[in-house]
Amino acid sequence: QVQLVESGGDLVQPGGSLRLSCAASGSIFRPYTMGWYRQAPGKQRELVAAVTSGESTSYADSVKARFTISRDNANKLVFLQMNSLKPEDTAVYYCNAKWGTGDYWGQGTQVTVSS
Repeated sequence: QVQLVESGGDLVQPGGSLRLSCAASGSIFRPYTMGWYRQAPGKQRELVAAVTSGESTSYADSVKARFTISRDNANKLVFLQMNSLKPEDTAVYYCNAKWGTGDYWGQGTQVTVSS
C-alpha cells in the first residue's frame, strides 16, 4: 500500500515556474514507476511525465524541454519542475505510483497559469 500526497500547486503567470512535490508513504518505494498526470476541466486525465525505478524518464510531447521529473528514493519523493508555463498547462496535477498490480493516486494539486 502506498499513499501519495502532492504539494506545490499555485497560481503563476505565463512564463513562470513551479515545482511540484509528491511524498510517498509505505515501506517500499524504489520499485515503483512514478508518474505525474494532469486533468484540465472537461478533458481526460493525461500522462505528463514518468520516471522508472531505473530512473528512465518519459514526457508528453506538450511538455518536453519545459518540464523535468525526478525522484529521491531515500526520502520517497518525486518532483516535477515546470518551466515556461503556459495557460494550457492549467490543470489538477496528480501523482501516481505503479508496480505490479499496485496502482496508487494522490489527491491532486491545482496549477493555474494565468495573467
